[in-house]
Amino acid sequence: MRTDISRRALVAGAVALVPTLGLAACGGATTTSPKGEQGSEDTGGNPLGLHSDSGKTLKVVCTNETYKKLFDKFTAEVGPAVEFVSMSSGEVLSKIKAEGGAPTADLWFGGGIDSFMSAKDQDLLEKVDFDAAADFATGFKDEGNHWFSKGLTIVGFIVNDDILAEKGMDKPSSWADLTDTSLKDEILMSTPAVSGTNYAAVNALLQNMGEDAGWRYLAALNENIPYYTKRGSDPSTRVAAGEAAVGITYIDHTLDETLASGSLELVYPSEGLPYMPDGVAAFAGADDLDDARLFIEWLFSSDENLQALVAIDQKSTILSVLPKTSGIEADYSSEQLMREDLSLFGSQRDDILAKWSEMTSGKEVRSDT
Repeated sequence: MRTDISRRALVAGAVALVPTLGLAACGGATTTSPKGEQGSEDTGGNPLGLHSDSGKTLKVVCTNETYKKLFDKFTAEVGPAVEFVSMSSGEVLSKIKAEGGAPTADLWFGGGIDSFMSAKDQDLLEKVDFDAAADFATGFKDEGNHWFSKGLTIVGFIVNDDILAEKGMDKPSSWADLTDTSLKDEILMSTPAVSGTNYAAVNALLQNMGEDAGWRYLAALNENIPYYTKRGSDPSTRVAAGEAAVGITYIDHTLDETLASGSLELVYPSEGLPYMPDGVAAFAGADDLDDARLFIEWLFSSDENLQALVAIDQKSTILSVLPKTSGIEADYSSEQLMREDLSLFGSQRDDILAKWSEMTSGKEVRSDT
């Protein structure tokens, strides 16, 4: 059943939100203009006639600020201004837990689904019902509609051919190759405690190798990693800068500019690609919960809006999530993906991260921000 918030504004929540989300240290907030200031009356992506009269600013935490065009489109068609700030999924989960039911944001957009699962289990996410929720493929939304996936993040390697040639090292073609002693201190990876991308890699490797063999592999891999980074984008950035020969990274077209130098290339490991669904959810107790619900319904109820998302994300993996979406062609094969039980991503998170922390004790975690 559709929510009725598209036809009326509900009473404002009791929790006051600070204008900058209290997150300025994480990259600063970006704000879209209200509909009237943009002068746009385009309703092509708003076939349900969704509209907000809340007069509020929707406050969003997201993985990066490349999504501004999508939020601008939402503002133009539905009404509310949007303010957002970039944070990784692990950072968001830590922050929302610390806020104790009084969130300083309304909408969570992007990041590993494991964090969304954990947040849902702790009653930190709001149930959002709408007709198009029935179109999601099995496993790509919460059964109770507390979170939804907007596509998959796929994990592989980026390699610096110049460094490999200079040091006489072979290009790795498999996960197994990353434990070769010739790659000592030449591999970078983001910590799975912060990066949903690399939590996906760790969990998928454990599932596919088995618990004991998987942890032995990760311990051997740890020997070749001089330090860990925070965000999923850090390994590709640092490998491009010549700090290491190999980075474990998400793979999508946002890396095209990085790869343009010619000395860098992507590797799709032979054992398969770990993947992590990217989540979207509304925070329970949010001040502008009405507009957060509206955004979720607006995004997933229109092929045009999903096409706009893909144009920004450059991830045709939305077809794995919403197979009926039109106007999008797949650019990867499902056969390249590792076998994963996504239901384990949330339930195993705390145990895996605790064991990871013990295994990597003493290794520095560096941040570019």
